[in-house]
Amino acid sequence: MAHFAELDSNNNVIRVVVISNEDVDANGGDLHPDAEVFVASIVPHSENGVAWKQTSYHHNFRKQYAGAGKFYDSFKDKFIEIQPFPSWYLDNNDDWQPPVNFPDTVEINGLRANATWDEANRRWMGRTFDPTTDPVTETDYVWNDGKSQWEEV
Repeated sequence: MAHFAELDSNNNVIRVVVISNEDVDANGGDLHPDAEVFVASIVPHSENGVAWKQTSYHHNFRKQYAGAGKFYDSFKDKFIEIQPFPSWYLDNNDDWQPPVNFPDTVEINGLRANATWDEANRRWMGRTFDPTTDPVTETDYVWNDGKSQWEEV
């Protein structure tokens, strides 16, 4: 089965539909513009839809499978995740990277920390929950990238 992503006017993915390989082959084959025209002729665009682009469920082309939270970069001919935060940048593989490396560990004092990005302060925050205390103790931490360690807030 072949998969086609419907794009809005900003190239954001709206949805993905499945089309038979036989129909794609009969209309130019994989990645051919005629296959996109064929899909448009049998699957009406949704309210904000303007175009169809083929995507690979197995990541064989156009970097990755299209889906919600991705957009199509027509210059690179790839589906890319939508930028998660304004401070993050695309690396050479077209993956978003934070300006501060992700923590080396998400374990603090034997407890697993839920690491989240704090865009306002451009840092990683961590929170642990100690279920052995009553009530459960929550502790907040900030990742010190220079020291490669968590520090209690």
